[in-house]
Amino acid sequence: MKPFFKSIFDYHHYFNQKLIELFLEHSASISKRTIPLFSHCLNAHQIWNARILKTDSFGVHQLHALENCKDLDKTNYVDTLKIIDTFDFEETIKYTNSKGDNFENTVQDILFHIANHFTHHKGQLISDLRQQEIEPPVTDYIFYKR
Repeated sequence: MKPFFKSIFDYHHYFNQKLIELFLEHSASISKRTIPLFSHCLNAHQIWNARILKTDSFGVHQLHALENCKDLDKTNYVDTLKIIDTFDFEETIKYTNSKGDNFENTVQDILFHIANHFTHHKGQLISDLRQQEIEPPVTDYIFYKR
C-alpha cells in the first residue's frame, strides 16, 4: 500500500508544480479565485501533515503568494513522503479540527483524504482555467502513469 500512496502523491506533486507554472505564466488572466483556491489546497495538505507530525499548521484559508507556492508544495510533498515511510498506516491520529472539535482517524484515511481533496479542487482549478481560455494540462492519473 505504501508504494501506491507514494505514487499518488508523486502524481499530485508533479501536477501541482505544472499548475503553478501555468498560473505564473498567465498570472494576469487567471480567475480571482485561483490563488485562494490553490492556497487552500496547499494549506489543507500542510494542516493534515502537521496533525500527523504534531507540528504547527497554516490557517485553512491562509493566502500565499504565487511565487511561494512551488516551495510550499515541495515541502508538503517531502513531509508526506516522510509520513508514508515512517508511520504505520493503521496508526490512529487524534487531532482537533479548525472548529475546535476532536476527532481521530488512521494515517491511511488521512492520506487518502488529502489526495481526494486535491483531486476535487484540481477539477475546479482546471475548470477555472478553461473559463479564462487558458489551456490546462491533462491531469488524468492514467495519462501520468503512461
